[in-house]
Amino acid sequence: MPHSATLAWWLTAWLRGHEQTDHVLDAWVDDTHLLAGGSAMDLLVRARGTGASSAGIALPVEGDLLGLGGPRAFNEAALEAGQAVVVGDLGLVPEEQGETVQWHAGEAARRQLPDVGEADRGLRESLLGAAGDLADLDVARWRPEAADALMNLHHRPHLDAPLGTPPRCVDLAARGLQAWAIVDLALADDGGAVSSYEIERRRELLRPLGRAARRAIVAACSPEVWPER
Repeated sequence: MPHSATLAWWLTAWLRGHEQTDHVLDAWVDDTHLLAGGSAMDLLVRARGTGASSAGIALPVEGDLLGLGGPRAFNEAALEAGQAVVVGDLGLVPEEQGETVQWHAGEAARRQLPDVGEADRGLRESLLGAAGDLADLDVARWRPEAADALMNLHHRPHLDAPLGTPPRCVDLAARGLQAWAIVDLALADDGGAVSSYEIERRRELLRPLGRAARRAIVAACSPEVWPER
């Protein structure tokens, strides 16, 4: 899970009263989350001070500021980090420092997000398309790990979600992370590609799957678009 996804899920559970403070801090033991210049408790207090009832994530890349609504300074910082958390009008951008994740706070604006159902459908369609396209490029020859992952889509990563997280969103986040891993595996090196055309073709084929994976994770980790129970 990206740092932003872990933080957003547990902050949301805490803000909504589903998880107690001690349990949240225990969940952060392996990945200690701190407010830059402060502590984990300072991070919780700062989030509570926004008056928001949830925290969501952004996973921007160049040309696609997914999950961001501005202002420019926050967008640029989030883009450089590759991720961010939005809590009301508070924007948090991570920086790894040793065994801790320091969250730098700034202003965040309202954002547009993919719907959970839309993100789910898009991920399924992109996976089907990528499987066929990569088979045509003989993915098993130049990147067998990616081929194995595509053949074992039912073996999803297990995610420890806090109380109050919709099971549908936990499942969507797991499938999004799985698809993201497939993209990373397939692009890890140029393997058996014999021409620049094949290399570029592979990137073109995987770009939609990477975008669909990020959209799935953002929707699954942004309570603003969670389905009503």
